[in-house]
Amino acid sequence: MTMAVLDPNRLREDFPILAERVNGHPLVYLDSAATSQKPQAVLDAVVDYYRTANANVHRGVHALAERATDTFEEARLRVARFVDADPRGVIFVRNTTEGLNLVARAFAEPTLGSGDRIVVTEMEHHSNFVPWQMLRDRTGVELAVAPLGDDGRLDIEALTRLLEPPTRLFAVSHVSNVLGTVNDIASLTRMAHRQGIVVCVDGAQAVPRLPLSLAQLEVDFYAFSGHKMLAPTGIGVLWGRPELLEAMPPFLGGGSMIELVTPECTTWNTIPHKFEAGTPDIAGAAGLTAAITYLEEVGMPAVQAHEELLTHYAYEVVGEADDVTVYGPPDGDRSGVLSFNLRGVHPHDIGTILDRNGMAVRAGHHCCQPLMRRLKVAATVRASFALYNTREEVDELARGLDEVRRIFSA
Repeated sequence: MTMAVLDPNRLREDFPILAERVNGHPLVYLDSAATSQKPQAVLDAVVDYYRTANANVHRGVHALAERATDTFEEARLRVARFVDADPRGVIFVRNTTEGLNLVARAFAEPTLGSGDRIVVTEMEHHSNFVPWQMLRDRTGVELAVAPLGDDGRLDIEALTRLLEPPTRLFAVSHVSNVLGTVNDIASLTRMAHRQGIVVCVDGAQAVPRLPLSLAQLEVDFYAFSGHKMLAPTGIGVLWGRPELLEAMPPFLGGGSMIELVTPECTTWNTIPHKFEAGTPDIAGAAGLTAAITYLEEVGMPAVQAHEELLTHYAYEVVGEADDVTVYGPPDGDRSGVLSFNLRGVHPHDIGTILDRNGMAVRAGHHCCQPLMRRLKVAATVRASFALYNTREEVDELARGLDEVRRIFSA
């Protein structure tokens, strides 16, 4: 049964690591945009797979192989249901980065070349920036960067001009991992599709915190990572339109992705298996299924509402101080992330002092150096929230920043 209103104190009991103490203090974990913590149900699912079903998937005729295959393929169906998408398009990868590289290598490289253009945005994580630069260097395709306004949102007027011929592919994040900006992917996709442009979305920060329907968004490719949505590291998903996947060559060659191999030639397996060479992360898939079950039981609307309330509270408690600069859209128009700087103090110093008091935040460029250049800073402090965070932890963050102020004023 889903929760109408999320109770983080109740949910915290499900996450063993949150009972840890760090440097003598209770752990305050505010780094879920980098990786989320895992509930006991996910830990149990991984162990249970190794205890009761450890074997390789597909083609095995013994009982354990059948259990492992059922575990793996059930995960595919659960992912498809969770994001409301055709299961034929669910490809298991290691993470968002691998999924986006797969699109660059197997779709864009054979399809695009000199005279074509790819558009990315200034807010992109390096995972959705560097693969397109590498493709540009290999093929001569043009790469254009859509600018942001001072409010941390896309400059739609400038983007509209870029989404015209010769643009063939538009790569954009659903939610910015630095700014918390939530892009209107449905609207952007319609804009791009009117020009015949393929849309590739980095959904790493969206899937953990927003109710999602890929069928309604009508995107062409959508990538996300399990480890940001309560699942283990090493398992991720690229969803692609089946008709595009059918036409694409494989990304990697080897076992499982083949139909027939002879000394003269090789033919490919059906989708999505054509893109899943070698032994996959079966235990990770078991953990991903458990994570999805957990999120469904809590309810994604409740997760979204809770994280937006926490972000609003953090903006009030932390962001409105005179010596704090907050980056991104105004309060009430961001999701799960508060990136900021404290006047006169380097973000790494802030992160170090907070860690001494048991607080985990991220300090650095967050794999978004083009965005840091746009913001005219080298780095920021980022506090990011999940369903297990509380208002009291935001208060601890504010007290921690007061300690930073005291140390540096002395």
